[in-house]
Amino acid sequence: MHCGRFQKSPLSRRQMLQQCANGFGAVALSALMQGRSFGAVSAPRPSASINPLAPKAPHFPARAKNVIFLYMDGGPSQVDTFDHKPMLEKFHGQDPREAIGKLEPTQFDNVGKVLKSPWEFKQRGESGLWISDLFPWVSKVADDLCVIKSMVSKFPEHTSANYFLHTGSGLQGRPSMGAWTGYGLGSVNQNLPGFIVLNGGLIPPGGLDCFNSGFLPAAYQASVFKPADMPVANIQPQEKEPGRQRRKLDLVRSLDDAALGRFAGEEQIESAITNYEFAYRMQSEVPDLMDISGESEATRKLYGLDADYPQTQTFGRQCLVARRLVERGVRFIELTCPGGNGDRWDQHSKLVDGHGKNCQTVDQPIYALITDLKKRGLLDSTLVVWGGEFGRTPFAQGSDGRDHNPFGFTMWMAGGGVKGGMSYGETDDWGYKVVDGRAEIHDLHATMLHLLGVEHTRSTFRWSGRDMRLTDVHGHVLREIMA
Repeated sequence: MHCGRFQKSPLSRRQMLQQCANGFGAVALSALMQGRSFGAVSAPRPSASINPLAPKAPHFPARAKNVIFLYMDGGPSQVDTFDHKPMLEKFHGQDPREAIGKLEPTQFDNVGKVLKSPWEFKQRGESGLWISDLFPWVSKVADDLCVIKSMVSKFPEHTSANYFLHTGSGLQGRPSMGAWTGYGLGSVNQNLPGFIVLNGGLIPPGGLDCFNSGFLPAAYQASVFKPADMPVANIQPQEKEPGRQRRKLDLVRSLDDAALGRFAGEEQIESAITNYEFAYRMQSEVPDLMDISGESEATRKLYGLDADYPQTQTFGRQCLVARRLVERGVRFIELTCPGGNGDRWDQHSKLVDGHGKNCQTVDQPIYALITDLKKRGLLDSTLVVWGGEFGRTPFAQGSDGRDHNPFGFTMWMAGGGVKGGMSYGETDDWGYKVVDGRAEIHDLHATMLHLLGVEHTRSTFRWSGRDMRLTDVHGHVLREIMA
């Protein structure tokens, strides 16, 4: 027996509230659903009947429209890349407890001697930024970089630090910064996801939760593209006979229409149909996106697609696809590092070999990406961010490695409204701890959102009785780095 009018199938909870006892339950439900929501520009929370990826106006004029996050998983060494410390050379081989003083606990209790950088630093470009010989290609675009030398993290181990970098929380299950970007601004391209991860072969510690939508609607989570010509499964239609695919689509459409008529207002049904339609639109967009045969030979060579080192080719293709995604209006793009280089950027031993291979992988493609975006007039509206979850110690782990260091490390930005050829913040004489311009991950997130036109304190989502945001109750915009 069913409440209300006769039904051929059991009532949903919403239908029961609408039909039982003259719908008094629906009256209460309607009042509850009118509660204030703090989504993008104070708009109502997206529902299944409203496209969650529809473009939304920013809070104020944006300097950047897109973000490309070059994620260097494992923790690049700041004192071997962008943070020049001559004191390490002067005290090389000495006991760090005597030379530096009190040391913080390390991830692995195997403290060696003070370790100078094996690579020479030089001042690059007209700005004179210090960059080591590890990055001969990136050094050529030094005047486009804003190097933040004063980053800190709350976590000394990879999994929590990865969550923290991506979501603003060291715990699993929170929305990624890419998901928050899509929630606040939507997507210009309605045939591609608003948040795409170009996986080079290595998913970071913490796994796919680094790219999750958490308590935000699932439409905002990342779509992970594999390092292959067809990065998404089942993206190409299998046409076995003429017209068969069209007949299938017509049948599915008729079934969808029937379901919508029968379950009008059911968000789960509407959402499922919307997702299937979006997947179909991706079938027409992704093959064209990945087909780089139309790119010039000069462009392919610029990105290192003909390089002798296979990992350079892989990352070069990722960077080229990232540029093509920006051209198509995808809001947030993250690149992970290719496999095959050993233990990522996590050189607890064999620093020269590991960091050398990692730089050989990414150096030329990153130069190509910045140069190509600039040439096409896209760099000013694209924020490029480079970095990992923490840095490395100025003293050795064992004899030829470096341990984790969350007390001071380097990230850099380019384009998207930041000053080029600039160095922000400082670590001490050893590159160990921040002494000026301390910048937390929350500050990084607040600044990224600000450049996109989003006020981080206003982009919130009501969950578990609280208005949640990417920066939690923290975060200050680094206005000094803005052009």
